[in-house]
Amino acid sequence: MVLALILAMLPLQRPAAQQFVDAAATIIEVAPGDDATERLQEALIMVPEGGTVRLLAGRYEVTDGLSLDVPGVTVEGAGMDRTVLSFAGQETGSEGLLVTADRVTLKDFAVEDTKGDAIKAKGVKTISFIHLRTEWTGGPKPTNGSYGLYPVESENVLIDGCVAIGASDAGIYVGQSRHIVVRNSRAERNVAGIEIENSFFADVHDNLASHNTGGILVFDLPNLPQQGGHDIRVFRNRIIDNDQPNFAPPGNIVANVPKGTGLMIMANRRVEVFGNVFRGNATADVLVISYPFDYDDSRYAPHPAAIFIHDNDYASPLFAPEGRLA
Repeated sequence: MVLALILAMLPLQRPAAQQFVDAAATIIEVAPGDDATERLQEALIMVPEGGTVRLLAGRYEVTDGLSLDVPGVTVEGAGMDRTVLSFAGQETGSEGLLVTADRVTLKDFAVEDTKGDAIKAKGVKTISFIHLRTEWTGGPKPTNGSYGLYPVESENVLIDGCVAIGASDAGIYVGQSRHIVVRNSRAERNVAGIEIENSFFADVHDNLASHNTGGILVFDLPNLPQQGGHDIRVFRNRIIDNDQPNFAPPGNIVANVPKGTGLMIMANRRVEVFGNVFRGNATADVLVISYPFDYDDSRYAPHPAAIFIHDNDYASPLFAPEGRLA
């Protein structure tokens, strides 16, 4: 059996507190090889609350979307370049991995070439993405999945030390969420490198956004359950050479982002931008705009307010604007 369940030997009679420790000590190991999809999904179902699913080093050929609905679980690999879940042969499922449980940590593995979003977490409280990589390895194409890392409708979101490459919408996207940290990560060759949308209380710092269409987007859109994005800080990022031609499918909001955008703020309140380095963004280093389209939502406020941009490092602009700014 390449699926191993490791259980500590403990007395039959034990208090509730000790039972919790037992679950936390449970490790299910999965190795690459035949029937990887079935064995991965079995591990994600069988792991107890507080346990760990350990993905050994190697390449896993996954044919169906995976899901995790057990709280308190850690899914860990041997490193983002050593444990790789390839979905190039994916037959079913709209994501690579879907998480719908609270207090989950995902770390040290990669997800490649999913049909849809790579890793999605929906409606969860406390989710950590640590040292993950999401990538579409065939280069920028409109048929790539929309999002690399995709927490939505969630609270207490941490994205730390991750890499996102090739998404046809946003490499790192946090939507309709609150209490968010995106740090120490790299987003490249996406349409949007990092996007914070319709969210509250987010810190985006110490990241590299390069060779995207737009480096970092802070958007608020109408007709969504949570709107009125506010209290966002974007600081100490390197937003450099965002020169990727836009390859988003027609109809996506990011299809309107011009190549060469460094940072775009649209219809948010209380956004602070400081300590960032901007280089080589030919349309604009920073754009602050109102929502430019017609909408039918009486609750929606389309204009940005209380935007504080200070103490950033700008080089001489290339100034070769595209799109509506040309």
